[in-house]
Amino acid sequence: MACVVGIDLGTTGNRTIAFSEAGEILANTYDAFPQIYPHAGWVEHDPMAIFESTIKTLRSVAEKVSAHTMVAIGLTNQRETTVVWERRTGRPVANAIVWQDRRTAEICRDIVKTDHARN
Repeated sequence: MACVVGIDLGTTGNRTIAFSEAGEILANTYDAFPQIYPHAGWVEHDPMAIFESTIKTLRSVAEKVSAHTMVAIGLTNQRETTVVWERRTGRPVANAIVWQDRRTAEICRDIVKTDHARN
């Protein structure tokens, strides 16, 4: 039986779900990863923890439905969360800056006051 897999890379963890062609849930798994708060108002994630959590949930679903039956994988993520990767090694340069992080709030307010901001 063919299935479609959805992976939701969330703010506090990752969920992977396999759906049948009729839309029924065949497998569903979630794995949390830690939030890092290095300073007040800062929120970070370890990019490798995100990656490992994604692999863990995908493997868990693949144990319940054969990987050979997966005809498509859809992916959603945190959008504004930012990771910089080192091209040569493929490793992250630093922790991900999470969308909730407020360290650039003052810079953004200053931009809004200039002609560079679009209304």
